[in-house]
Amino acid sequence: MRLVDSHCHLDSEAFDEDREEVLRRARATGVETILAINTAKQPEDLDSAIRLAGEYPGVWATVGVQPHDADKAGPEVYVRMEELARHPIVVAVGETGLEYHYEFVPRPAQREAFIRQMRIAGAVRKPIVIHTREAWDDTFALLEEHWRPYGLSGIMHCFTGGPREAERCLEMGFYLSFSGILTFKSANEIREAARLAPADRILIETDAPLLAPLLVRGKRNEPAYVLYTALALAEARGESLERVGEAVSANFERVCLRGADASGYTG
Repeated sequence: MRLVDSHCHLDSEAFDEDREEVLRRARATGVETILAINTAKQPEDLDSAIRLAGEYPGVWATVGVQPHDADKAGPEVYVRMEELARHPIVVAVGETGLEYHYEFVPRPAQREAFIRQMRIAGAVRKPIVIHTREAWDDTFALLEEHWRPYGLSGIMHCFTGGPREAERCLEMGFYLSFSGILTFKSANEIREAARLAPADRILIETDAPLLAPLLVRGKRNEPAYVLYTALALAEARGESLERVGEAVSANFERVCLRGADASGYTG
């Protein structure tokens, strides 16, 4: 069985003491592929995930500025971001999007950063990794205007919507990435979305070191724990763990390693 962690902050300082051991545990669990999401707190660190991906086999990278840091990025950051986005080990742009639960950054600044990164992803023809929290309406409106015209796909990171949001994301060509939240008792709507999603549009992730699944809640999350999310996804869909593992691995290869064209996009 093979698994993928489609969203991990591997460059986080939480892994500085034992990163190699963390990766060994992941491989022992069947996690063959990890997407390292750029966690740079300062613009000059935009290449933090790229450096790690170049060091460890099976690790790919993104480049982006998260909503929490959107007000730190000046024009020169986006120039550098586009240069880095063309690196062959970078397979997506992000995470970017809108965070309306913790509004550490004013909404206009978040929206501007989101639009800029959609333009970069479109220019380099790579998928985009979306963070959206309590901001579905604005997220969909901006995607319709600034992303859909490219005819490219992307990943809805840590999907926490219900069937309505899932159907809208799928119609726009996105993949739904389920995190450890899927294992929580309160996640009934997310599980319903997981059931309706086509097998060729599902992904799993840890968002490590955050969002540890229920069975390891309170611990530092790490890529090996994506197994618990895979088990929850298999249970929600009434499928075997092996089938889910193969599906998410093939889906990651399709969206990130073979090209970003949006499945079913009609223009």
